[in-house]
Amino acid sequence: MEMLAALGLMAGAAFVAATLLPAQSEAVFIGLLAAGSVPPLLLFCVATAANTAGSAVNWWLGRIIASGGLERLPARLRPDPGRLAQAQGWFARFGWPSLLFAWLPVVGDPLTLVAGSLGYPFGRFLLLVLAGKAARYALLWAGWTAAM
Repeated sequence: MEMLAALGLMAGAAFVAATLLPAQSEAVFIGLLAAGSVPPLLLFCVATAANTAGSAVNWWLGRIIASGGLERLPARLRPDPGRLAQAQGWFARFGWPSLLFAWLPVVGDPLTLVAGSLGYPFGRFLLLVLAGKAARYALLWAGWTAAM
């Protein structure tokens, strides 16, 4: 039961951290690695999958914006216009490779929303975002392992 609770905590933290809501999942990931209650590979897979799923929600919100504008979203889900414009600029400048950096604080989450709003193909979006998020958690895991 402890393992299931830990995985649920990791999934929740990783999912929320990937949405437009302000949150971080790295501390939860490292804390659960340190606790040793979950096999590290399973923790890595859950964190990566949940974080990618959160980004998929952003892509979907971007599709809503593209079809009817920001006013269709509930107020708390509307992205800051300045951050949205910044993300659109990044995506216009760097294109699809920018999705590999969807894990970056501040700009990563809006980039995933912009990809949806611009109609970037969902399958390619998922592969790129998954690769970037997996790399981030792999580096955290490797860093924690090296420090132990």
